[in-house]
Amino acid sequence: MPYTEVRGGSIRVKWWGGQYHLDADGKPTKRKRYESASGPEDGVPFETEEEAYNYGLDRESDVRNGRYIPRTSAKTLMEEFCWLWFEQTDLRPNSQRTYRSMLRSVIVPYWGTRPVGDISALEYDLWKKHIRSKYSDNYASQLLGLFRMLMTDAVLKYKLRPETPVIEQPRRGRYEKKQVRRIKRIMPIEVVHQLAANAHQVWGFTGWTYIWTIAFTAMRPPGEMYGLQRGYASPYWPASEPDRERREEAEERYKDMHVLRVQYQSYYVDGRQVLAAPKYDSYRSLVVPLFLHEMHEALLASHRSPWVFPSKSGKSLLGAPFSRDYWHPIRDGREALNLRKGWERFARPALSAVEAMAGQDIYRLRHWHRELLDEPGADIARVAKEARMGHELPGVEGVYSMVTQAMEERIVEYLQEVWEKLMARGVWTPPFPSCLPDGELGHSASQFSGLPEV
Repeated sequence: MPYTEVRGGSIRVKWWGGQYHLDADGKPTKRKRYESASGPEDGVPFETEEEAYNYGLDRESDVRNGRYIPRTSAKTLMEEFCWLWFEQTDLRPNSQRTYRSMLRSVIVPYWGTRPVGDISALEYDLWKKHIRSKYSDNYASQLLGLFRMLMTDAVLKYKLRPETPVIEQPRRGRYEKKQVRRIKRIMPIEVVHQLAANAHQVWGFTGWTYIWTIAFTAMRPPGEMYGLQRGYASPYWPASEPDRERREEAEERYKDMHVLRVQYQSYYVDGRQVLAAPKYDSYRSLVVPLFLHEMHEALLASHRSPWVFPSKSGKSLLGAPFSRDYWHPIRDGREALNLRKGWERFARPALSAVEAMAGQDIYRLRHWHRELLDEPGADIARVAKEARMGHELPGVEGVYSMVTQAMEERIVEYLQEVWEKLMARGVWTPPFPSCLPDGELGHSASQFSGLPEV
């Protein structure tokens, strides 16, 4: 039970906060730790002993019902909490880098000297308004999402405050038009062909195959495309699969189909290229139509790189300025160039811009693949489409659904039909490149890059 003390002109109440004193080894003893207050709020004293006693009863009720937040915990500064929270998170290197940057540059400078338990909903709303006015919609949403995670963990996990200041409620007051996603232009397969043709001029047969691979597999650019190694391409996989159980299962399932494996994405961590799991751990085996398998077979026979899609210099694409030197000329076109240096002459033909892709990112090709699978004549099961995109079906449907071999056979058949209809129109296609002098496919090439995994 709480008890009150009258000292001079002030009234103090003490109550047990649910904790015990610790011994020299940091273990709890039987001696209770009491907390005290001279008023319901800082600077506001109790007027009567009864008011003080009732305040103590309320605090002990909170202790019994698991609602009590010790004052010392609530006074933890945001700067300390933010970095302790960051240290305990289990994040991918990319997410870790992003969160650290947002904490260091925005959240800690603004909130760092404030106690975790003192941040009010009104203060949060003012900060949210400031963030939305200062930063882009995407970055502001990321900042607000990170702050929401911090406050949720402060309440539920670490008991530093009784409730979160992030309160979502229906729109009220001034009307704001709901933000809409960028409107997609209709994109027939001829647009993809024009992109691939431009890519061939910019990047050779590698560029031609790169565009068709995204469009007919929906692999995520850039990470999954950068991380596709020779050993996981359809001419090698699943025979090259290091995991014995997965290899045997895949060889049985795909003995009559061609398939590649999405096992990694590639990016930099501390200035070093690494291999990481695909986004959302969406490891998947993607059946590919015959025409795409033959493209990969010819491409891999023409170079020795461990990467399926090396840069113009034969190295990993990760180190290349992809947007500037590859994608923008492919999408936006370029002027002809005739340049003489000494005795040598450099020339390149002009490229026409792909108008239907103006301002679009290469990720649009992944969306196009889903649109292709959604066509009425495709007749492809939803679970197979979601699995191909690297997604999972929610709820009971996701638990009971399964991608069958018949579904994958239908995907291969349908994608090959789409390609053959395009070829029947007499569109331009480049000649396949010559094999390396070694002759056999991948004869002198390692199948995997040997990069560290994270």
